[in-house]
Amino acid sequence: QVQLVESGGGLVQAGGSLRLSCAASGRTFSSYTMGWFRQAPGKEREFVAAISWSGGSTYYADSVKGRFTISRDNAKNTVYLQMNSLKPEDTAVYYCAATLAKMSTMDRVYQYWGQGTQVTVSS
Repeated sequence: QVQLVESGGGLVQAGGSLRLSCAASGRTFSSYTMGWFRQAPGKEREFVAAISWSGGSTYYADSVKGRFTISRDNAKNTVYLQMNSLKPEDTAVYYCAATLAKMSTMDRVYQYWGQGTQVTVSS
């Protein structure tokens, strides 16, 4: 089992940057594909980015491509989401998730979820 704890959210002005972190428990972190999802008020949860177990492959939603970067440090059991050029429409609760399956944009593929961290982008 994997427990995930996100951090790094906050309030930032449009055009600013934030880096989210997701710390995982367990000795098998490096076996898991990791993903970031977000959910804005009144909207369904949506895929943001995913990274393979080795970090060698990544995938992004079109809405964040070129602005967000997902990375991982398996020695630290941590996955990151660097968010640049933030827009008000990026405002949401951001969740990290883990799966033993291959990278996927579908949330039902991910077995483990963190509690979420709020990101608010002001205009």
